[in-house]
Amino acid sequence: MFKENTLRNVALGVVRKDNKILVEKGYDKVKEIEFYRCIGGGIEVFETPMLALQREFKEELNVDITIGRQLPILDSKFVYNGKEGHEIVFNFEVEIPKKQLKDKYVITDNGITSYAEWIDIEEFKSGNKTIYPEGTVNFL
Repeated sequence: MFKENTLRNVALGVVRKDNKILVEKGYDKVKEIEFYRCIGGGIEVFETPMLALQREFKEELNVDITIGRQLPILDSKFVYNGKEGHEIVFNFEVEIPKKQLKDKYVITDNGITSYAEWIDIEEFKSGNKTIYPEGTVNFL
């Protein structure tokens, strides 16, 4: 969950299928823009980024994952819905077992429902679609 004016540690997983990645769709009401973000969330006290990622995928998608190599860590300062935020984002390659793969996932987090879907990587590289945090597109 986004918290204004705090530094938050976050773990996100890049799941690939063909030339697509699994991302959650978001919307900034103030900027009136649609964006995407890889699956994951906040790292709790005494939790490693990898344990946080496993927990988040289980809570949000009800899937077990295998974590691959670590990708670049991003220092993300941003404005979302008119509020400033700051996250240190630990990124990892992630694999979902084939038997748990779906075309679309429903995510319910803190009473808010959203969706995770497969988007072609070229959509982000070309700038047709926006992925956050900034810098993610560089390692897709």
